[in-house]
Formats: sequence, C-alpha cells, structure tokens
Amino acid sequence: MITRAFVFVFAFAASTGIAVAQDVEAGAVSFRKCTPCHNIGPGATNKVGPLLNGLEGRHSGSVAGFNYSAANKDSGITWDKATFKSYITDPRAKIPGTKMVFAGIKNEKEQDDLWAYLSQFKADGSKK
Repeated sequence: MITRAFVFVFAFAASTGIAVAQDVEAGAVSFRKCTPCHNIGPGATNKVGPLLNGLEGRHSGSVAGFNYSAANKDSGITWDKATFKSYITDPRAKIPGTKMVFAGIKNEKEQDDLWAYLSQFKADGSKK
C-alpha cells in the first residue's frame, strides 16, 4: 500500500514537472514574437524595447538606458503574472500612451507560457 502511494505521488510530481518544463518551452517559442524588439538572458541589451531580464517584481519604466514613454514611467505598474497578462492582452489599453506597438496575445495559455519563460530570468540574465 505504501509503495503504491509513493509511486502515485512520484508519478504526479514528475508529470507536474514535465508540464512546467513544457510551459517554459512553449513560452520560449512564444517569445520569438517579442525578439524583434526585446532581448532576454545573459548579455541582453535594450533594443527598440527594453531588455526583459528581471521582469518579475520590476517597476515599469525602470530599465537603465531605455527611453520610456512618460505613460510607461508613470504607470505605477510593478510586474507580476496578473499585471503582465493584462498588459500583454492589449498593451495600449493597459498603458495608454505607451510606445509599444503590438497587437497583443489574447490566448490565456500562451500568456501563461510566456510569463513562465520570462519570469525565470533574474536581473543579470541568469536563470533562477
């Protein structure tokens, strides 16, 4: 009986880990839409948009060396999953006056996957 319970718990944990890995991988694929304007990871630099290292917990408009719109700097946003999802659905609706020209990602699963990918990067570009 204990062995069956252990096998079940182990199988459940393993399947959960695989699902998370797949979400990050799907997020990496989704991030390709962002790469014309954004960089992430070791050695990332600002492009047309700011680098996205350390996004989770960061205040909007705060990446050094990037020329943000006043709307973005003054938005009062601190990035977390819920705020990101609201933003990425329609950036110009979330921050009227933003310079970001992007139609948005409406699919909630894709938003979750993209957040899983982005939020794994620390401010220095290394992974958590």
